[in-house]
Amino acid sequence: MFVRLILCAALAASIAGCGPDYSPNTYASSAVQQANKVDQGVVVGVREVGVSAAGTAGAAVGGAGGGIAGAQAGSGATSAFGALGGALVGGIAGSAAEHVVGDTRAFEYIVRKPSGDLLSVTQKDAEPLAVGQKVLVIAGSQARVVPDYTVPVQEPAKQTAAAPQEAPAPVTAVPLPAPDPPKPESAGP
Repeated sequence: MFVRLILCAALAASIAGCGPDYSPNTYASSAVQQANKVDQGVVVGVREVGVSAAGTAGAAVGGAGGGIAGAQAGSGATSAFGALGGALVGGIAGSAAEHVVGDTRAFEYIVRKPSGDLLSVTQKDAEPLAVGQKVLVIAGSQARVVPDYTVPVQEPAKQTAAAPQEAPAPVTAVPLPAPDPPKPESAGP
C-alpha cells in the first residue's frame, strides 16, 4: 500500500512538470538564439479556445507506475496479471491526470498582414489582445503574437541629385575696334 502511495505521488509530480506553457513571453530553451521571421500586422479577430493536452506522457508514466505497483501483488501469474492490470489502470489514470494538469484555455488570434494575407496563432494570454491592435507575428517552432513594440526609424533625408548647372558660355575674345590713326598736325594757317 505504501509503495502505491509513493508511486501515485511520483506520477502526479512528474505529470505536473509536463504542463506546457503557451505564453508568448516564455521561450522553450530550443527556441532561444534562433532567428525567426517577424511580420507586422493588425489583429482582426480573437476567440477563446480550449487547448487539450496530448495525454501520451501521462499515459506512459501512469502505465509504468501502475505496472510496477500491480506487480507487487502476489507472485507468479498473479503478479503478471497484477502488473498488466496496474499498467492499464495506471495508463488511464496518468492520461486523465495529464489532461487535468495540461488542458487550458487560450486565445486564437487572426492577424491581417500589410499584404492582406491572414494568419492564425493560438497562445495563452492573461487578457486577449484587442481587435485593431498593431502586433508583431514572430514565426518559428514556437510562433507568437505580441504588441508591436518596434520604434519607427527616422530615415535620413534623401538627398536629391542637384540638376547639373549649365556651364557658362565660353568667353570668346571680341576684337576691339582699332583706334583711329593719329591725325597729322597741320602747319599753320
